[in-house]
Amino acid sequence: MPERALLVTTFYKGGIEEKVSVPVMRALTLNHILVNKFIYINEDELIVGERGPAPKATPTYPEINLHSLEDLNVLDTRQKVSFKVDNETKRVYRDEIIPFWKGKNNRERIMRSMTPEWIDAYDAGIFTEFQEQRAPGHTVCGNKIYHKGMLDLVSEIRVAASRLDWNNDPQASEKNEELNAMEIAANAIILFAHKHAGQTGGIGKWLIFRPKKTGTA
Repeated sequence: MPERALLVTTFYKGGIEEKVSVPVMRALTLNHILVNKFIYINEDELIVGERGPAPKATPTYPEINLHSLEDLNVLDTRQKVSFKVDNETKRVYRDEIIPFWKGKNNRERIMRSMTPEWIDAYDAGIFTEFQEQRAPGHTVCGNKIYHKGMLDLVSEIRVAASRLDWNNDPQASEKNEELNAMEIAANAIILFAHKHAGQTGGIGKWLIFRPKKTGTA
Protein backbone atom coordinates (compact mmCIF):
# COMPACT_ATOMS: atom_id res chain seq x y z
CA MET A 1 0.00 0.00 0.00
CA PRO A 2 1.26 3.52 -0.76
CA GLU A 3 0.70 5.05 2.69
CA ARG A 4 4.35 5.29 3.74
CA ALA A 5 5.56 6.23 0.27
CA LEU A 6 3.04 9.09 0.16
CA LEU A 7 3.99 10.32 3.65
CA VAL A 8 7.70 10.37 2.80
CA THR A 9 7.08 12.03 -0.57
CA THR A 10 4.84 14.72 0.90
CA PHE A 11 7.39 15.46 3.62
CA TYR A 12 10.34 15.74 1.24
CA LYS A 13 8.38 17.94 -1.15
CA GLY A 14 8.50 20.58 1.56
CA GLY A 15 12.21 21.05 0.89
CA ILE A 16 13.37 19.64 4.21
CA GLU A 17 16.77 18.59 2.85
CA GLU A 18 17.63 22.25 2.26
CA LYS A 19 16.72 23.30 5.80
CA VAL A 20 18.39 20.84 8.18
CA SER A 21 21.30 18.41 8.37
CA VAL A 22 20.97 14.90 6.95
CA PRO A 23 20.68 13.14 10.34
CA VAL A 24 17.99 15.56 11.52
CA MET A 25 16.19 15.31 8.18
CA ARG A 26 15.97 11.54 8.51
CA ALA A 27 14.81 11.77 12.12
CA LEU A 28 12.13 14.30 11.19
CA THR A 29 11.04 12.01 8.38
CA LEU A 30 10.58 9.20 10.88
CA ASN A 31 8.64 11.55 13.13
CA HIS A 32 6.37 12.59 10.24
CA ILE A 33 5.65 8.96 9.41
CA LEU A 34 4.88 7.95 12.98
CA VAL A 35 2.70 11.01 13.64
CA ASN A 36 0.60 10.46 10.53
CA LYS A 37 0.60 6.70 10.13
CA PHE A 38 -2.78 4.98 10.39
CA ILE A 39 -2.94 2.77 13.47
CA TYR A 40 -4.70 -0.56 13.06
CA ILE A 41 -5.55 -2.50 16.20
CA ASN A 42 -7.65 -5.60 15.70
CA GLU A 43 -10.44 -6.56 18.07
CA ASP A 44 -9.14 -8.17 21.31
CA GLU A 45 -5.55 -7.88 20.06
CA LEU A 46 -2.96 -7.86 22.86
CA ILE A 47 0.27 -7.66 20.86
CA VAL A 48 -0.09 -4.82 18.38
CA GLY A 49 1.93 -3.33 15.58
CA GLU A 50 1.27 -3.32 11.84
CA ARG A 51 3.77 -2.17 9.27
CA GLY A 52 1.01 -0.66 7.20
CA PRO A 53 -2.55 0.62 7.70
CA ALA A 54 -4.04 -2.89 7.68
CA PRO A 55 -2.98 -6.48 8.39
CA LYS A 56 -0.41 -7.75 5.87
CA ALA A 57 -0.18 -4.30 4.26
CA THR A 58 3.43 -3.76 3.22
CA PRO A 59 5.07 -0.32 3.08
CA THR A 60 7.45 0.72 0.34
CA TYR A 61 10.61 2.84 0.56
CA PRO A 62 10.93 4.99 -2.57
CA GLU A 63 13.76 7.03 -1.05
CA ILE A 64 15.87 3.86 -0.95
CA ASN A 65 14.75 1.90 -4.00
CA LEU A 66 12.07 3.24 -6.33
CA HIS A 67 9.73 0.61 -7.76
CA SER A 68 8.70 1.06 -11.38
CA LEU A 69 5.18 0.25 -12.59
CA GLU A 70 6.67 -2.90 -14.13
CA ASP A 71 8.07 -3.85 -10.71
CA LEU A 72 4.63 -3.43 -9.15
CA ASN A 73 3.06 -5.60 -11.83
CA VAL A 74 5.65 -8.32 -11.20
CA LEU A 75 5.00 -8.20 -7.47
CA ASP A 76 1.27 -8.44 -8.11
CA THR A 77 1.41 -11.39 -10.50
CA ARG A 78 4.35 -13.61 -9.56
CA GLN A 79 3.45 -16.97 -8.07
CA LYS A 80 5.98 -17.06 -5.24
CA VAL A 81 6.07 -14.41 -2.50
CA SER A 82 3.57 -12.21 -4.26
CA PHE A 83 2.32 -8.85 -2.99
CA LYS A 84 -1.06 -7.71 -4.25
CA VAL A 85 -0.88 -4.22 -5.71
CA ASP A 86 -4.21 -2.51 -6.35
CA ASN A 87 -4.90 0.03 -9.08
CA GLU A 88 -4.89 2.96 -6.65
CA THR A 89 -1.35 2.13 -5.55
CA LYS A 90 -0.24 1.95 -9.17
CA ARG A 91 -1.91 5.30 -9.89
CA VAL A 92 -0.24 6.95 -6.90
CA TYR A 93 3.13 5.61 -7.99
CA ARG A 94 2.61 6.75 -11.57
CA ASP A 95 1.38 10.24 -10.71
CA GLU A 96 3.21 11.14 -7.49
CA ILE A 97 5.87 8.74 -6.23
CA ILE A 98 7.84 7.98 -9.40
CA PRO A 99 7.94 11.58 -10.73
CA PHE A 100 9.34 12.90 -7.44
CA TRP A 101 11.85 10.16 -6.58
CA LYS A 102 13.16 9.37 -10.05
CA GLY A 103 16.90 10.02 -9.94
CA LYS A 104 16.86 10.93 -6.23
CA ASN A 105 16.63 7.56 -4.49
CA ASN A 106 19.61 5.85 -2.86
CA ARG A 107 19.87 3.04 -5.38
CA GLU A 108 20.20 5.40 -8.33
CA ARG A 109 22.70 7.54 -6.46
CA ILE A 110 24.79 4.47 -5.69
CA MET A 111 24.69 3.29 -9.30
CA ARG A 112 25.79 6.72 -10.54
CA SER A 113 28.84 6.62 -8.27
CA MET A 114 30.09 3.21 -9.47
CA THR A 115 32.67 2.72 -12.20
CA PRO A 116 31.64 1.63 -15.71
CA GLU A 117 33.48 -1.66 -15.13
CA TRP A 118 31.44 -2.33 -11.99
CA ILE A 119 28.18 -1.50 -13.78
CA ASP A 120 29.08 -3.81 -16.68
CA ALA A 121 29.86 -6.67 -14.30
CA TYR A 122 26.64 -6.05 -12.39
CA ASP A 123 24.52 -5.94 -15.56
CA ALA A 124 26.18 -9.16 -16.74
CA GLY A 125 25.04 -10.92 -13.55
CA ILE A 126 28.54 -11.65 -12.26
CA PHE A 127 27.38 -10.55 -8.80
CA THR A 128 24.42 -8.93 -7.10
CA GLU A 129 24.35 -6.26 -4.41
CA PHE A 130 21.91 -6.89 -1.57
CA GLN A 131 22.27 -3.45 -0.01
CA GLU A 132 21.26 -1.59 -3.17
CA GLN A 133 17.62 -2.12 -2.21
CA ARG A 134 17.84 -1.78 1.58
CA ALA A 135 19.08 0.51 4.30
CA PRO A 136 22.21 -0.72 6.11
CA GLY A 137 21.40 -2.06 9.55
CA HIS A 138 17.70 -2.39 8.84
CA THR A 139 17.47 -5.51 11.03
CA VAL A 140 20.00 -4.51 13.69
CA CYS A 141 18.40 -3.64 17.05
CA GLY A 142 21.28 -4.16 19.43
CA ASN A 143 21.00 -5.27 23.04
CA LYS A 144 20.32 -1.87 24.61
CA ILE A 145 16.62 -1.72 23.70
CA TYR A 146 15.92 -4.73 25.92
CA HIS A 147 17.32 -3.03 29.01
CA LYS A 148 16.45 0.65 28.61
CA GLY A 149 13.43 2.68 27.62
CA MET A 150 13.31 5.64 25.27
CA LEU A 151 13.41 8.11 28.16
CA ASP A 152 16.63 6.48 29.36
CA LEU A 153 18.10 6.95 25.91
CA VAL A 154 16.96 10.57 25.75
CA SER A 155 18.73 11.21 29.06
CA GLU A 156 21.93 9.62 27.75
CA ILE A 157 21.71 11.64 24.56
CA ARG A 158 21.41 14.90 26.50
CA VAL A 159 24.36 13.99 28.71
CA ALA A 160 26.46 13.26 25.62
CA ALA A 161 25.42 16.58 24.08
CA SER A 162 26.41 18.45 27.25
CA ARG A 163 29.89 16.92 27.08
CA LEU A 164 30.68 18.01 23.54
CA ASP A 165 33.97 19.90 23.30
CA TRP A 166 33.04 22.81 21.06
CA ASN A 167 36.43 24.46 21.42
CA ASN A 168 38.73 21.56 20.56
CA ASP A 169 36.68 18.96 18.66
CA PRO A 170 36.31 19.86 14.95
CA GLN A 171 33.52 17.30 14.69
CA ALA A 172 31.48 18.73 17.58
CA SER A 173 28.90 20.27 15.27
CA GLU A 174 28.38 17.02 13.36
CA LYS A 175 28.12 15.06 16.60
CA ASN A 176 25.57 17.55 17.90
CA GLU A 177 23.42 17.12 14.80
CA GLU A 178 23.55 13.35 15.21
CA LEU A 179 22.55 13.63 18.87
CA ASN A 180 19.70 15.99 17.97
CA ALA A 181 18.49 13.45 15.43
CA MET A 182 18.67 10.66 18.01
CA GLU A 183 16.52 12.62 20.43
CA ILE A 184 13.95 13.45 17.74
CA ALA A 185 13.75 9.77 16.79
CA ALA A 186 13.42 8.62 20.40
CA ASN A 187 10.63 11.10 21.06
CA ALA A 188 8.89 10.03 17.86
CA ILE A 189 8.93 6.43 19.09
CA ILE A 190 7.48 7.54 22.44
CA LEU A 191 4.70 9.39 20.65
CA PHE A 192 4.03 6.35 18.49
CA ALA A 193 3.67 4.21 21.60
CA HIS A 194 1.21 6.74 23.01
CA LYS A 195 -0.79 6.53 19.82
CA HIS A 196 -1.18 2.80 20.31
CA ALA A 197 -2.06 3.21 23.95
CA GLY A 198 -4.72 5.76 23.15
CA GLN A 199 -3.61 8.23 25.76
CA THR A 200 -5.37 11.60 25.97
CA GLY A 201 -3.93 15.06 26.15
CA GLY A 202 -3.56 15.67 22.44
CA ILE A 203 -1.73 12.43 21.67
CA GLY A 204 -4.65 10.04 21.50
CA LYS A 205 -6.37 12.08 18.79
CA TRP A 206 -4.32 10.19 16.18
CA LEU A 207 -5.46 6.78 17.38
CA ILE A 208 -7.84 4.94 15.07
CA PHE A 209 -9.36 1.64 16.06
CA ARG A 210 -10.94 -0.92 13.83
CA PRO A 211 -14.69 -0.83 14.54
CA LYS A 212 -15.91 -3.67 16.70
CA LYS A 213 -18.15 -6.27 15.12
CA THR A 214 -21.85 -5.94 15.82
CA GLY A 215 -24.40 -8.68 16.23
CA THR A 216 -23.73 -12.31 16.93
CA ALA A 217 -20.96 -14.34 15.37
